[in-house]
Amino acid sequence: MNEKTSIFKTEDGKSHLFTFTLICTLFFLWAFCNSMIDSMDKHFQLLLNLSKRESAWVQFAHYLGYFLMALPAGWLTHKLGYKKGILAGLLIVSAGCLWFIPATSIATFWAFLLGVCIVSMGLTFLETVANPYTTVLGSTQYAATRINLAQSFNGLGWIVGPLVGAQFFYASEAQGGAQAASETLWIPYAGVGVFVLLLSFVFLCVKLPELGNTDSPDESNQSNLSHTLNRSTSYKMLLLNLLVLSFAVATIAVTFSSIKISDQNTLVTIFSGTIVLSIVLGLFFVQKINRNLSSESIWAYPHFSGSTIAQFFYVAAQAGTFAYFMFYVTEELPPLPEMFQGAWLLGGEAGTVTKNGILMVSEKGGANLLSVAFGLFVLGRFTGAALLKRIPAHQVLGTYGAINVLLMLLITLKIGWVSVLALFLSFFFMSVMYPTIFALGIFGLGEKAKVASSFIVMAIMGGAIVPKAMGWVGDHYNMSVGFVIPMVCFIVVALYGFAWSKLSGSQ
Repeated sequence: MNEKTSIFKTEDGKSHLFTFTLICTLFFLWAFCNSMIDSMDKHFQLLLNLSKRESAWVQFAHYLGYFLMALPAGWLTHKLGYKKGILAGLLIVSAGCLWFIPATSIATFWAFLLGVCIVSMGLTFLETVANPYTTVLGSTQYAATRINLAQSFNGLGWIVGPLVGAQFFYASEAQGGAQAASETLWIPYAGVGVFVLLLSFVFLCVKLPELGNTDSPDESNQSNLSHTLNRSTSYKMLLLNLLVLSFAVATIAVTFSSIKISDQNTLVTIFSGTIVLSIVLGLFFVQKINRNLSSESIWAYPHFSGSTIAQFFYVAAQAGTFAYFMFYVTEELPPLPEMFQGAWLLGGEAGTVTKNGILMVSEKGGANLLSVAFGLFVLGRFTGAALLKRIPAHQVLGTYGAINVLLMLLITLKIGWVSVLALFLSFFFMSVMYPTIFALGIFGLGEKAKVASSFIVMAIMGGAIVPKAMGWVGDHYNMSVGFVIPMVCFIVVALYGFAWSKLSGSQ
């Protein structure tokens, strides 16, 4: 059988290439929306005179939507099937995008944040459905390859989003300031809203096969895993998940409390109290799950529960790096040579600005450089998909994670253009992490993959936390020092990759 066609053929000989291609439009869509949101952070800081930490509310609202909708999306998709889950997601995304029209008239920060949160709720449905769906649209041997290939189209959306953001969020600033740019903010979102409505009509008319995941281990293998490796290791992984979730819930609680409470001691008390309460309540449920732990539970598989932790820290690192890329290139870059004045790569004359006699990258130039970085991200996706055909996915994940630990360290040390190069290279080596963690996490779960995927998507909430922490460090020190936080996150990702074969019982 031809290798290219076998990637999309199931065991019954049917090709699902058309369905796969259609699903790839969803990957492009959510990346486009996400990357526009990343390019808005700097805009709101200029418009509302916010600190770096306050501008991170955009990221917080975005990932809060994932946290709130992930489990409902997984449950509904399990009940309704792939097609209805996709339609629900598309309609919610469209509603969130169209909300930016009245939000522009309201012209307050909360109105824009509400739109961001609604859009992310819709994207949660799409990610919960599309990621596991790609793994069943062909031979199980190429599940990780397919999801990385689909995520390559996701990467194209990451490139286009900042370009659109630069045009509508920053181009007008040269003429009428940030306020003028905010008046055109609704235009790209309204366009996306209309496009998504048309796309939902296409999905309504197309018949999508309801395929099940066929890579479940046989009963004897499940039993062995559950009673030897899984019973002890799964409980430890459950406890780690509890600690991560408790920290996340406490961070969300103190973040909302900080809206009205400025006293640091009070906020620390709220944070500590929430962690203690979360752990006490969580232990009750963990013990209950542990008493009934069997092959019927997705928590019986340590490679799954490990994936939720790894995804939490990966998305945390990704969100922080993406969100503060523009802050870094506009504030931390060494002085530009005069030859870069008006360079096409930086967006022409508006791409650079002279401050105190030093040539620097402007906000518009930063948005264009973000597209360049996302170009490396896409290149990493396509080369990663090819690499995963030859090298086990967990080894690629562990190696790429370790490389990014080193790159984050170079950024933190702030050693001139070496640190700048490290920042751009980090996008390349982040590229395969999200889809690979996803594929490794649902490996062998069969029909339970639909529910498992909702927990992995829920782990995206890590992205709501790190940007706030990086913003605080950036305000108190500098943006370079802030990258020590994603460095720690990538250590966790690397450890999961190298430990996966032991966690899954696969050799």
